[in-house]
Amino acid sequence: MRRHLSWAREEPNEPHVATSAVPGPASKAALQRLSKLQDTRAATFVGDYGKSTGNYITDADGNTFLDMYCQIASIPVGYNNKAILEAAKSDQMATTLANRPALGVFPSTDWAQLLEESFMRVSPAGMDMVFTTAHGSDANELAYKAAFLHYARKRRGAQAASQEDLETTMDNMPPGSPDVAILSFSSGFHGRTFGALSTTRSKAIHKLDMPAFRWPRSSFPQLQYPLEKNQEENAAEENRCLWELERTIRTNEVPVAAVIVEPIQSEGGDRHASAEFFRGVRRITTENDVLLIVDEVQTGCGATGSFWAHEHWGLETPPDMVTFSKKMQAAGFYHTRELMADQPFRNFNTWLGDPARAIVARAIIGEVLDNGLVEQVKKTGDYLTSHLKPLAIRYHRLVANIRGQGTFVAFDCPSPELRAELLDLMRLEGVNMGGSGEVAVRFRPMLTLTNRHVNLFLTRFESVLNKMYKKHWPQ
Repeated sequence: MRRHLSWAREEPNEPHVATSAVPGPASKAALQRLSKLQDTRAATFVGDYGKSTGNYITDADGNTFLDMYCQIASIPVGYNNKAILEAAKSDQMATTLANRPALGVFPSTDWAQLLEESFMRVSPAGMDMVFTTAHGSDANELAYKAAFLHYARKRRGAQAASQEDLETTMDNMPPGSPDVAILSFSSGFHGRTFGALSTTRSKAIHKLDMPAFRWPRSSFPQLQYPLEKNQEENAAEENRCLWELERTIRTNEVPVAAVIVEPIQSEGGDRHASAEFFRGVRRITTENDVLLIVDEVQTGCGATGSFWAHEHWGLETPPDMVTFSKKMQAAGFYHTRELMADQPFRNFNTWLGDPARAIVARAIIGEVLDNGLVEQVKKTGDYLTSHLKPLAIRYHRLVANIRGQGTFVAFDCPSPELRAELLDLMRLEGVNMGGSGEVAVRFRPMLTLTNRHVNLFLTRFESVLNKMYKKHWPQ
């Protein structure tokens, strides 16, 4: 049954920016105070979340922006969504906040039902269990541990760990601490904790000066656009990458326990590959007895026009694990019972997730499914890209390589400097956006974005493109 989304009536009619610069004076003052306590150098402005509504974020100066970035792709159904606020104010939420359980040893009486009504309501095909965690990096890190435990169990068979295994692992040495790897792809991003960081390949600054596992990487396809005019070249590029993947798995100096891949390389510049490529990845991992982990931290929860982006691939056999976070407002990974650790406490921590986040996730999933938001994302995404493509022709010096699925859309600017200028001007026009990779501008709106919001964006976007053309390419 479809319900009327509560944010629609409360939203502003359009963005409004009163300050001559963003951040404005109130945001700057707040950031100056905060800078005495935390590093604020990455901050864009200070949000006033009590006044933010639906698809609009309000800052400390009272500026109201159409939010096309949404806390780095993490707000699913609008600021101050009524269903989420009701969940936050519920007796169940109050109880879990006052009495946070160590879920692995003292789960609450309602935990199983809460899992069934939240995460398992949207479990990917083939997945009958969920491991709840704290955040996206954590989800990937613990999925890696599950892969390594599975690999060790296959290697040992029915035998128990030897005394040598038990002794050498305490010195971080094999055979107790074996040389085994997770393979990731060039330009991929999987988090900033130590294991996850060893598979992150997007920007050197994320990894610089940090010790890392010497795990292998394989090339991710560099597609040429427009896709319809470069089919032969792109097919050859994907075949080259698949050949390299299989060769790396078979010849790497240490065994590969799992391959991790994003459906769209989000932080790496919104890089895409075809469904055929991902089917090839699955075939290669299956034939070589290597697990496949799909990192849906940024693509999951409907943004690509399917609840899980890997559903677009049409796989004959599902992935072995699917990690999630961001728009779910909770984190973890789905898996089969086969990948459960052979003993308790081996893949473990104190909290093992948070019932409070599961309560919020239940409300989010209800809003998404009950209001047909995945289907809305498809339609709105088609509308957005159909209007971006003519602008890419008219303003080809600034906008290139339109690409995306659903509203998970991006384009490229010619340089990092011009991208930064464009994003600054868009904020002055009342639209909050972000970048990815070296030169990409990414759209990460909420699932509640409509054609009306797109029209508001397009008017302001073309205004900015005109200003930039007059400045950089005067007639």
